[in-house]
Amino acid sequence: MIEVVAGIDAGGTKLAVRVETLDGTRLCDKEFPAEDWSASPVDTAATWLRERLDRAVPAGYRMLAAGIGAQGCDTQKHCAELETALAEQGLRAVVVNDAALLVPAAGLTEGIGVISGTGAIGVGANADGDPLFAGGWGWVIGDEAGSAGIVRLATVAALTAHDEGNPDDGLLSSLLRAFDVDGPEALARKVNDEATAENWGPHAPAVFTAVEDGSALAGEVVGAAADHLAALVRRLVTRGAVGKDVVAAGSVITGQPRFEAAFRARIGTAFPHLTVTLLEDLPVAGGVALARRHTGNA
Repeated sequence: MIEVVAGIDAGGTKLAVRVETLDGTRLCDKEFPAEDWSASPVDTAATWLRERLDRAVPAGYRMLAAGIGAQGCDTQKHCAELETALAEQGLRAVVVNDAALLVPAAGLTEGIGVISGTGAIGVGANADGDPLFAGGWGWVIGDEAGSAGIVRLATVAALTAHDEGNPDDGLLSSLLRAFDVDGPEALARKVNDEATAENWGPHAPAVFTAVEDGSALAGEVVGAAADHLAALVRRLVTRGAVGKDVVAAGSVITGQPRFEAAFRARIGTAFPHLTVTLLEDLPVAGGVALARRHTGNA
């Protein structure tokens, strides 16, 4: 039976699985819904992951090991507990936070990974290999560089400007169109009545559209989001994160060139020794790389 390795990226909305043979032949890339994913309790999480991995692996192949990036695994202890639970189900695995997939996905062994998607988080490691995290607190109280956080900041800014009697410079009207409402009061209700990342996040492009149309207020929001993402890198560097590369991924930074440029500029000014790279492959590629290293087949 042919042995294979797998990468798994378990995020908040989808689960990505990539399976490859030991010689590097890709057998499949599959996605599953992940709205019900939770990293706790670990026994339930292990069962959830194993069931979906079994559905992804073609018949006639034997799973040698899996590299798993799991949203919600934010400590070494939690990752180790999930590894143990998976081992009890017969799966040899290395588990990291999902953001920690970015550096190996880029073909690197050290560096800082930052995600700017629905949420925002930075992940690195110190010289001893201990993981370091910054941000990722969730869109309600943080994640200002994520799509939901950007919409939250923009809505507050637009409604505050309205309360102060300032004329709309384009941000408010862009949000009204995006949420399909006819006024500031209706916008506030629409945002608050369904206070979820699924409601807020998809409207982030409206903020960038307002920037393109000349809204200074929207520009301030995008600038604040870039500041937040750069601050995550600063916190990790200050705490001893090693590497000369910052690998960025996520729908916001990969889909919004203006935001990417703002982030690059801030990193270039504060940390000229760091190189910012947009991840060209999917983060799940990092799981495959971790699985290969785990089995000595890198």
